[in-house]
Amino acid sequence: MKRRTLLKLLAGSALQSRIPAFAIAATPNSLASGLTHEDHVFLDEMQRRGCLYFVEQAGATTGQVLDRAAASNADGKLDPRGMASIAATGFGLSALCIAEKRGYQPRAKVVEQVRKTLHFHLYQMPHQHGFLSHFNDVEKGTPYPGSEISSIDTSLFLCGVLTARAHFHKDAEIVRLATALYERVDWPWMLDNETTFSMGYANGSFLKAHWNHYCELMMIYLLAMGSPTHPVAASSWDAFARPKMTYKDYTYISADDPLFVHQYSHAWFDFRGKRDKYANYFDNSVIATQAHEAFCLNLGKPYSADYWGISASDSAHGYTAWGGPPGEGGIDGSVVPNATAGSLPFLPSNCLRVLRSLKDLYGEKAWGRYGFCDAFHPEAKWYDPDVLGIDLGIGVLMAENLRTGFVWETFARNAEVAVAMKKAGFHAG
Repeated sequence: MKRRTLLKLLAGSALQSRIPAFAIAATPNSLASGLTHEDHVFLDEMQRRGCLYFVEQAGATTGQVLDRAAASNADGKLDPRGMASIAATGFGLSALCIAEKRGYQPRAKVVEQVRKTLHFHLYQMPHQHGFLSHFNDVEKGTPYPGSEISSIDTSLFLCGVLTARAHFHKDAEIVRLATALYERVDWPWMLDNETTFSMGYANGSFLKAHWNHYCELMMIYLLAMGSPTHPVAASSWDAFARPKMTYKDYTYISADDPLFVHQYSHAWFDFRGKRDKYANYFDNSVIATQAHEAFCLNLGKPYSADYWGISASDSAHGYTAWGGPPGEGGIDGSVVPNATAGSLPFLPSNCLRVLRSLKDLYGEKAWGRYGFCDAFHPEAKWYDPDVLGIDLGIGVLMAENLRTGFVWETFARNAEVAVAMKKAGFHAG
């Protein structure tokens, strides 16, 4: 699609009429029917605090969002560690749309930050064929030593870019910058002459590891298939494996991965009420979350109906990709709030019960300026001193999707989303 045509579509309601019915978000509040007033109050506070992170912990000139910051931050100053995450920046662009929609931040302030972020990443941020480095200096944009050019983190960034483009579709500058960022990405290059995407590029060569089995990878393939400038073939959707996992009475598509892999693509792509020839992926994530809850409860104390959820996060011994089933990562009794926050649309009642209980029981030890610290282990008297941008981000976005479907609905207004899902063979069901 030519850029002039795209801009015209984005500027008016004609865009919506060209999106197939199956690709449009379901009734926005259909998942929220069981929420109480107290649930909404809690979620609103969690979202407000989470959105604040993406305003305060962003570079003043670059708009890049820090990978992490102190949970005990009392004054909102930028954390001095200075390492930005391209994925956190993508979550941040979507969170800014929520902040503007809900009135958490003034519209003019949000628009300025979005423009600044897009402009810097388009014109000043180093890139390889449109792909960006995983970690970068928050004020300079230069890659951190050892940081790879990342396919998944660039995709997370682009999901935020396209959310902002659709939400601020009447702002010609945001539309122009966002469109240019997406359209310059050379997706076939990252295939490295294979059928599946490399996980990245470093030191002049592609990483040998590939995105070749079901996980958070769906966004990479869909963004690449929908590209109007550098698309990959529709057959790419069939190239990655979809292994089956069985735990107790639960069978679903998954490898031995933490729970977040069933959340990330779902933050933007609305898979409700639709399937391809393999699965209904929303229902698959529901089952994966049910299995994870059952797994945690089977571990015994301290896990209970009010205290469960383990996903990739900080731990008392450093960053850990942990969880289950099957058990991995030396589970020690810690709880990770983003595990249940990121699954809010899948098991609303169960996840809300956990999140509200954690706040009520552990208060200021676990809950600060930006919401929950990244993980904690009350019995060991350990509370993570940090919050992480991607972990706050998945909670903010999924809480909004549960309450209104806003991120799903907004993201689906991008014409490329419908193109990708049609190529992948999605249909109602």
